[in-house]
Parts: sequence; structure tokens; C-alpha cells
Amino acid sequence: MMPVRRPRGPSPEQVRRRRVAALAAIVVALVAVVVAVVIAVPHVHRKHTLPPPPPPPKPFRVIFPEGFTRAQMVQRVQAVAKIARRKRHKPVALNGRQYALATRRAVLPCFRPHRQTKIEGFLFPATYDFVKATTGRQLAAQQLQAFCTNWRSVNLAYARKKNLTPYDVLIIASMVEKETLAPDERRLVAAVIYNRLHARMPLGIDATLRYGLKIPPTKSILLSQLNSDGPYNTRKRPGLPPTPIANPGLASIQAAAHPAAVNYLYFVRKPDKVHHFFTASDTAFARYECEHGYGC
Repeated sequence: MMPVRRPRGPSPEQVRRRRVAALAAIVVALVAVVVAVVIAVPHVHRKHTLPPPPPPPKPFRVIFPEGFTRAQMVQRVQAVAKIARRKRHKPVALNGRQYALATRRAVLPCFRPHRQTKIEGFLFPATYDFVKATTGRQLAAQQLQAFCTNWRSVNLAYARKKNLTPYDVLIIASMVEKETLAPDERRLVAAVIYNRLHARMPLGIDATLRYGLKIPPTKSILLSQLNSDGPYNTRKRPGLPPTPIANPGLASIQAAAHPAAVNYLYFVRKPDKVHHFFTASDTAFARYECEHGYGC
């Protein structure tokens, strides 16, 4: 029989080479790990040690109270822009002249006609933030957008039944805003206006005359001014004035669209200079005026 040959194992030289190759692979892998760590550590260190970016500058703020006219808003923008420049020691884009030009006319998608050549009444009074780059046109656009947002919440169905247009409601709202300081009287003043229009009586609201003749609230109205023939003299001219006399807030707009269900035709300010005495009787009205020193 032939002897069976057993397979021969690797030679000592082969074993040594394999061990050297494995050791070299391990060394290469360790070196790669060390290099990766060395590269990553400074990056992580830099990431955590860099100072945070400075916070953005706080915006400026302009406040337009309810009942402000466009002219008053122009003055307010001019004053606030001046304060902003002084505080930041840098120029700001906003200025009164630019804002005045931007508020001469506008296109309102929420109102008909869309193009308005007089936008008294449409500049919604509220608090608006602006930054260094905000322009007068952008501020005016914010106000018009705010007007449309609020106007869309107003139901005009009752006013339409009384043959009043949306613009009529806005005019009435501006008069309500200028005539009332007590919130619970807004709908009562609106009711007086509705009732007088229905009765074809002059409205007799001095705030319209002040607006038309630019009479400051601190000055008394002269007899010659009461007898003037301007379109805003609602003592002499029947119906509504040709435009709003201020920029009303939402509460006054809602009151103008939904007056109180009362028959009042007269109101006069009480001695507290805040509330009014309301009545449907001209006799009671005259007596109240006489008793409180408004003339007999």
C-alpha cells in the first residue's frame, strides 16, 4: 500500500508573514482613528467656544390711537422716526414726508371701489413695530392690511337694510369714535345718527365741523364757524359728511354697523366730560342743556 500523505500546514515563514501583515493592518487602523480624533477635536472645540451671534436689534414701535386723523398719524410718524434715530444713532428709513405721500391714496382689495383717492378712515389705528429699513409705504401697507382683516369681520346686513353703503358705515364709525369716550355709548351715538338720517334731520355733530375747518379740540367753535357753509358742517348740511373724519377702531365700526335699538335723537355731554345724556325729546334735551349751563 501507498502511505497516505497528510496535508502540510503553513511553514513558519508563512506564519510570520501573516502575523506581520495583521499587525500592520491594526497599526494602520489605529493611526486612522487617531488622525480622525485629532482633526475633529479642534472643530468641536471651536464650535463650543465661538461666541453666540448678537441678538437682532429690538424693533421700534409706533402707536396710533383710535380716532387719530391721517394728519395726526403723519405727525406721530415724524416724531417716532426722530426718536428712533436719536436712540440708535443711525438713520432710519421711516419719515413723515414719505408716510404722508404713501397715505394719499391706496387700493383696498376688501372694499369697493377698490381704488380710494382719500384714505382717511382706512388707516387702521393700532400698535405697529418697525425696523431700521421699514419705509413709510410699508407702514401704510400694514395699516391697510389690518383694516381689511378687521373689516371682513363686520356684518353690514343691517346697514344695507337702512340703505347705507359700506362707506357710509365707515363715516358713521369715524363720528362715533370722535364723539364717545365711554365704550358702552358707542351704539347709542350710532343710533342717534341713524335716527336723524331717517328723520332727515341735520346731524349737528361738531366733530365734523372741527375736522373740516381744522379747529383744534382745545379751541372753542366760533359763531362764524358754526354758520359756515363747508361740506363738513353737519349743523347746516343734511346727511353725512363727504368722508370719514378720523380712523376708527373695530369697536366703533361694529357699533356703526349695529346701532342700539333706541329712538334717541339727541345727546349732550354730561358734566363729567365722558358720558352723555340721551333722549328722544327735544324738550327734555333743551331742559337738560339749560340745567347744566349749555344755554337756555
